[in-house]
Amino acid sequence: DAYLSVVESLHHAAISQGRKVNVHLVDGETLKEDGLEQMLAKMDGILVPGGFGIRAFEGKIAAVTYARENRIPFLGICLGLHAAVCEFARNVAGMEDANSSEFEEEIGHELKYPVIDLMPDQEDIDTKGGTMRLGAYPCRVEQGTKAFEAYGEPIIYERHRHRYEVNNAFRDRLTQTGLVFSGISPDGRLVEMIELPDHPWFVASQGHPEFKSRPTRCHPLFREFIKASIAYRDNRQDAGS
Repeated sequence: DAYLSVVESLHHAAISQGRKVNVHLVDGETLKEDGLEQMLAKMDGILVPGGFGIRAFEGKIAAVTYARENRIPFLGICLGLHAAVCEFARNVAGMEDANSSEFEEEIGHELKYPVIDLMPDQEDIDTKGGTMRLGAYPCRVEQGTKAFEAYGEPIIYERHRHRYEVNNAFRDRLTQTGLVFSGISPDGRLVEMIELPDHPWFVASQGHPEFKSRPTRCHPLFREFIKASIAYRDNRQDAGS
């Protein structure tokens, strides 16, 4: 199961809070605009995990939109970060049809807003074999962010498995419209984490935090995601919804 580590990490985090988590796996291809309310309205948190390929990517973006607009706690991982950036670019930053250049061939035309693109050191590589960014890499976490609140440290390490990243050509436009890059590679070249400051808890990581979670030591991002989801659930119950 490709998502087993993610599910286990959610359980680890729930245990740390003295709670039990009910995980609902949703096929992104079934997430259509007219069915989002029925599928997601009862969720206390929405997590979009990693993956490869264009399959269900629009469904992932729809889930991000629902989490952002309804202020539901959100955690994105790897491709989940890409979906979050594309969603924000389209619906907040005014970049209609923003997408990842990874899918340009399937889309069938050149992208006007390739907000996700090949990493700078891979742009001139003809073959993709063996070119992934693999293993643990450092990340500088910006103080005053939800990411820093979770980690409590200025430099952290997460494991990676990807070759596409946030396109630096659009970083300024994204930040000017409210997206926060809360984690950056120490050399400043790569976006590692993003978040929305005006949302109760909306964070996405380019790395894979699920690989570092343990039953007796849950990962801080999963812990804070679960804590935010508990708060969302409690507030909703208090409101009688």
